[in-house]
Amino acid sequence: MLLEDRLGDHRQDVGHGGAKLTRLVALVASGLLLWWLAMADPAKRRATYADVLNAPPNTVAEILFGVLHTHPRPAIAHARAASALGIKLGGPFDFGSGGPGGWIFLDEPELHLGPDPDVVVPDLAGWRRDRMPSLPASAAITTAPDWACEVLSPRTQATDRSDKMDIFAREGVGHLWLVDPIARTLESYELEQNRWVRLGSWRGEATVRAKPFDAVELELGALWIQATA
Repeated sequence: MLLEDRLGDHRQDVGHGGAKLTRLVALVASGLLLWWLAMADPAKRRATYADVLNAPPNTVAEILFGVLHTHPRPAIAHARAASALGIKLGGPFDFGSGGPGGWIFLDEPELHLGPDPDVVVPDLAGWRRDRMPSLPASAAITTAPDWACEVLSPRTQATDRSDKMDIFAREGVGHLWLVDPIARTLESYELEQNRWVRLGSWRGEATVRAKPFDAVELELGALWIQATA
């Protein structure tokens, strides 16, 4: 082989190597750029529990499908509906006063659900005692509840009706209630084959027997703030 031919082959090999190196550098650079963008913009990365801890004070922070959601503490009508419902259900179903007992209720428990956990804070949640005989000592609970209740507000109802319902279904929560203190309504859902089936909807001053607490009547009027003269 002539010297010129050998030099030509060598230059060709160097050219191919240089092209590969250029492509490799471009891939690394693009990967670093994507990583930087994800870290710079929290919306482009999966939120972690550190984001929950660093949320602004006086807010409720949740991670739903990897996205951090924060919203202010509830308004008075919202808080009243949640508190009154807990009182009405707690006597007969948690403490067994005038009812069958067998449940544990918590207001705004922090739930860590799933293998890469979503952090979900329902307004109320209940566990059957045969599934959770006692409360854990930790701040968060990893056992999905048997019943959850969301008290809707204009700011949170879209998320309550979408992401949170989907997470509760994924985790096998058997029953879900949606309470709207503005419209003064209660919706009851039951999970069947991983899908929510609406069992009923009531409003105003109705007297309700809604699963899974249909053993006792619930007067909806007790949940609403009454207008003053």
